[in-house]
Amino acid sequence: MKPDATTTILNFVLLVLAICGLIFSVLTFSRTRELRMISPQASMDQQVLGRIQALANEVAVYNQKYPSPELTKILQTIQPKPAAK
Repeated sequence: MKPDATTTILNFVLLVLAICGLIFSVLTFSRTRELRMISPQASMDQQVLGRIQALANEVAVYNQKYPSPELTKILQTIQPKPAAK
């Protein structure tokens, strides 16, 4: 029985697909591992941002009670800019 061209081509395609599957599985494994390492840091960053915002709010309340030109200037620089219409 002689191997015909169709069998050879199909075997080659199968080999290419198997190699692609292996590459994609390795990429998926590495990216999932990276995501698991990044996720806790992202939640920690959110906590830090929340604490910074709370501190800024407390400073704004303090500045209303006891006005200080230095604090006013600092608070104006960190206030979010309104969206231009």
